Amino acid sequence: MTATMTDTPPPAAPKAETGSKRQSRSFGQILMIVAGALLLVAAVRVITGADQLTSDGQISAALALAVPIGLAGLAGLWSERAGVVNIGLEGMMILGTFGAGWIGWQSSPWLGLLCGVGFGVLGGLVHAVATITFGVDHIVSGVAVNLLALGATQYLAKLFFSEGGAAEAGGNPKQSPPADSLGDITVPGLSDGLQSIENHHWFLISDLAGILGGLVTNVSVVTLLAVALFVGSWWLLWRTPFGLRLRSCGENPIAAESLGVNVYRYKYVAVAVSGGLAGLGGAFLALVTSHIYLEGQTGGRGYIGLAAMIFGNWRPGGLAMGAGLFGFSDALQLRSGGETVHALLLLLVVLLAVLAGWKLYRKAHWQGGISLFVAGLVLLWYLFTDEVPGDFVGATPYVVTLLVLSLSAQRLRMPKADGMRYRKGQGK
Repeated sequence: MTATMTDTPPPAAPKAETGSKRQSRSFGQILMIVAGALLLVAAVRVITGADQLTSDGQISAALALAVPIGLAGLAGLWSERAGVVNIGLEGMMILGTFGAGWIGWQSSPWLGLLCGVGFGVLGGLVHAVATITFGVDHIVSGVAVNLLALGATQYLAKLFFSEGGAAEAGGNPKQSPPADSLGDITVPGLSDGLQSIENHHWFLISDLAGILGGLVTNVSVVTLLAVALFVGSWWLLWRTPFGLRLRSCGENPIAAESLGVNVYRYKYVAVAVSGGLAGLGGAFLALVTSHIYLEGQTGGRGYIGLAAMIFGNWRPGGLAMGAGLFGFSDALQLRSGGETVHALLLLLVVLLAVLAGWKLYRKAHWQGGISLFVAGLVLLWYLFTDEVPGDFVGATPYVVTLLVLSLSAQRLRMPKADGMRYRKGQGK
């Protein structure tokens, strides 16, 4: 019998995890990359005069925009590490926004946050039943979850927000009444001191002050919770027996079963956690970003979270970097418009030139030549214009996402059994 896309891989023990460890960068290398990126951004800021690039307001806005994307990506990581593709993250986020807005305005925003997580878990369980128990194609199930979540929340919003006390409090068929704020944290003294240093516009020093200032000024408590979830997920999945068993279900479920792992249970747990994290991302949008449920407020962030997860090579650290990059570019176009986005063209020229040099060094002449040609075109665009057209400014985050994914695609390795149908006893 020939193999199909949904067959489970043969029971040979996977060896790719060892190879991925050899390819992973050391902590020192990561610090050098971060330091080089900071120096480059600081140089671009000084040359172009675009001081908003590293201002505390820019970093604070980028952090707020990155959190829901990061939570969606972390949700996808949990699911796919157990072997279940989850493109239903967008629908689970939608359920989270509705649950948070529905309960948040009637009681406590903290209860609304929990309700958002709970609604996301329900969406995750629907996906788990379809894919794990009934063997439905993961992509088909994910699309169905997205459509069901959108239709259900639209119906429920008309049912609960368009009349009675909800309508009197400001609700309508497309949005809930406003909920109370969850609160934020500012480090007194440190925030003002860093802002003073930033205002001097010194090379690198003011850039560091602006970045640190954005991380200690008006930071939502949910943002701190998201950081804790990233660290906790890394520790749980890569440093505990539970995480090893869960990841084995995504690499080779037949081998895991032969060692006594209850593959169904671990897959269900992973997809339920995935739904809860996506629901938390939706609740963040409803209770932190806008304080209301609003139809369509996820704006495709579930799909962008999946892109960030792929960019991060199915690991929390890389995922956080991907979410931060999208949040930064999104905040830049929302806060500063065409003039500051124009400064990014110079940064893009440098990155493309470096990429071209690397490709030529590796004897990839066609790729290096194309990168060098595109760098020349972008340089001409930068030199002969003063700002980026408004239509292109709005697309900046998506262009950045596509560019980064295209540059990082060669080093990616998804879990071996990701998206494949599994049946108990299949290896016998």
